[in-house]
Amino acid sequence: MKERLGVGVSFDLGFRDLTILKKKVQIYYLTGLCDSLIIQDLLEMLIKINDDESNSRKLHEIIENRLIHQQVTTIETMDEAVDQMLSGLIVVFINGEKNAFVIDVRSYPGRTPDEPDTERVVRGSRDGYTENIIENTALTRRRIRDARLRNEMLKVGERSKSDICVSYLQDIADDGLVNLIKEKIEAIEIDGISMADKTVEEFIIESKWNPYPLVRYTERPDVAASHLLEGHVIIIVDTSPSAIILPTTFFHHLQHAEEYRQAPTIGTFVRWIRFMAVFASMYLLPLWLLFVLDPTLLPKELSYIGPNEEGNISITIQIIMASLGIEFLRMAAIHTPTPLSTAMGLIAAVLIGQIAIDVGMFSPEVILYVSVSAIGAYVTPSYELSVANKLINLLLVILTGIFGLTGFIIGIVLHILYLVNLRSLRTPYLWPFLPFNPKAMLHIIFRIPVPYANSRPSIVHPKNNYRQPTHESKLT
Repeated sequence: MKERLGVGVSFDLGFRDLTILKKKVQIYYLTGLCDSLIIQDLLEMLIKINDDESNSRKLHEIIENRLIHQQVTTIETMDEAVDQMLSGLIVVFINGEKNAFVIDVRSYPGRTPDEPDTERVVRGSRDGYTENIIENTALTRRRIRDARLRNEMLKVGERSKSDICVSYLQDIADDGLVNLIKEKIEAIEIDGISMADKTVEEFIIESKWNPYPLVRYTERPDVAASHLLEGHVIIIVDTSPSAIILPTTFFHHLQHAEEYRQAPTIGTFVRWIRFMAVFASMYLLPLWLLFVLDPTLLPKELSYIGPNEEGNISITIQIIMASLGIEFLRMAAIHTPTPLSTAMGLIAAVLIGQIAIDVGMFSPEVILYVSVSAIGAYVTPSYELSVANKLINLLLVILTGIFGLTGFIIGIVLHILYLVNLRSLRTPYLWPFLPFNPKAMLHIIFRIPVPYANSRPSIVHPKNNYRQPTHESKLT
C-alpha cells in the first residue's frame, strides 16, 4: 500500500495499525471522502474484540460481525483494494487472510440540491442534481419507486476511476439500446475524464465535429424520470450535476418542464411561442437581409421593411459585427461577477449601442433584428442547441449576403439535409418530422393532456408501449 498509494507521503491517506487477538489488522481510508465519526465507531468496535473474544482462529468471522455498517463486502485483489479506497471506501486487511473487507462509508463533499439555473419553472420542484452521484441516483429513485429501475455502476479512466451510472427501466428500455450504451462506455480508454459528462458524450457520439447536440442534458430529476418512463436511458457521471438522456432528437431540445406544469392549452401556447423564437434565431436575420438586398421580393404591404438610409458599412457586415458583439457581451457576462454584470449590460445597451447608431456604424433596424434573433436563442431551452443555431444563423447570413436569393435557398436546403442525416445512436434527429410519424408529431405540436398520452415514443423501441398499466400488470 505504501508503494501503490504513497501511504505516509500523501497527507489525506489515513492509516491505522491495530493488534487484535495477537494479529495485525490494518485500516486504510481517505480522510476527505469518509465520515470521521463512523471511522471512530469502527475502531472502537474492533478494539473491543480484545476484551470480549479469545478465539483468534475465528478472527475473520468476528471482525466481519463487528463491522457496524450496512454495506460490507469482501475483495481478493490489491487492485480492487486500491480502487475502492480511492473511491472513498474503507479497506480492512487482516494479517494472514486472503480476503480484505471493504466498508462503504464515503461522504463526498458537495452542495445541497437546489433548482438549476438553466431549467427554472414557475411551479414545480426546486431540487436539482448535484455533483454527488449517490445523491443523484437517490433523487431519481425517489420519483420512480419501481423494482425494475436499474442503476448499473461502471468505472472509466485509468487514473481518475470515475463512476458512471447507467439508469434504465428493465421492462421498458430496449435491451439493444442499453447494451450499446454500456459497450461504448466500457470501450472508453483514457487516463481521466476531468470534464465528466462532456468527455463521455464525445466518446459515445460518433459525429465528433457536429455542432448540434446529439444528447440532452438535464439537471432536473423530474425531467430525467419522465424520460426513463418513456424508455430512454440516463447516464449520470460523478462530479457532474447534469444527466445525459439518450437517445434524443431535435425536438427533445425544444421541450421544457414549464409546459407540463401549466394547463395543456397554456402549455401548447408556450410551446408555439418557443418554436417561433427558435426559428427566428435561425432564419430571421438571413430572411430580413434577403429582403434588404432584393426589395422586389416584398409585397407592397411590407415595403417598409429595410433601412431607409444606406449606412457607411454594408448591411451584411453590420449584421455580422452586431452578432459577434452580442457574443462578446454574453461571454463577458459569464466571466463577470453578478453585481457587475447588470451594470455592464446597461453600459453596452445604452452607451455602445446608441453611440454606434449615432456615428453611422449600425442601422437601427440591424440592432432590432439582431436583438430579436438573440432573444430567440435565449428562449431555446437547450443551451447547446441555441449555440448551434447561432452558428447556422451566421453561416446563412454570409451565404445570403454573398449570393442573395440563391445563397439563401441553398443554405436552407443544406441545413435541413444536414439535420436529416444526423443520427443520435441510430435515431433520426428530426423524428417525428422526418421520417414522419403523425401521432408523435401531434404530441410535438400540442401539449396533450397526460391521461390521453398513454403510449411511449416508438423511436426508442420500448418493450412495453402502453404507459398506463392494466390490472394484470399491476398484480405481476
